[in-house]
Amino acid sequence: MPDLATRREPLDGLAPITARSRLTIAAAPPGSRLVFRGPDSAAAAAGGAFGLALPEIMNRAASDGTRTAFKLGPDEWLLLGPVEEEASLFTAIEAVVAQPHSLVDVSHRNVAIMLDGALAADVLNAGVMLDLELDAFPVGMATRTLFAKTEIVLWRKGATSFHVEVWRSFAPYLHGLLTEASLEYTKD
Repeated sequence: MPDLATRREPLDGLAPITARSRLTIAAAPPGSRLVFRGPDSAAAAAGGAFGLALPEIMNRAASDGTRTAFKLGPDEWLLLGPVEEEASLFTAIEAVVAQPHSLVDVSHRNVAIMLDGALAADVLNAGVMLDLELDAFPVGMATRTLFAKTEIVLWRKGATSFHVEVWRSFAPYLHGLLTEASLEYTKD
């Protein structure tokens, strides 16, 4: 009998999408995800326990390569960390934040898709109605937005590199849309 408690990723088995050397779209490795809501003073304590100062400016990301924090609202942060630290990060934050706050583990709700290459912004703009030019959406910017009809969190990691958070139930749909958008660039 199969183990029903084993987490299966919705993008498992899908080959990365490539368009010559100008675009790669692939599933990101699993990770832990927490949504923290509270006042700035609580965020400072949460950041200390998380191991990374949480961004103070809206629509910005902070990352040390292992942990990432996005400020998505006036009192809302999405925290990404190593999958093996899912429980310990939650416990550490809860232990130090004394002010009223909310901390929710959404590790099983979200997955991420990575887009890299010179065509990444063009492919994203097939469904994202934001100006993704580097001067309008700079490195380090992160925002909640839509790709077609799917809510995503879009983070520009580098000049030609994007991280897209999506609810796991929408991941195959988003992957399919990205595949369709990239077809223009994969033709010979």
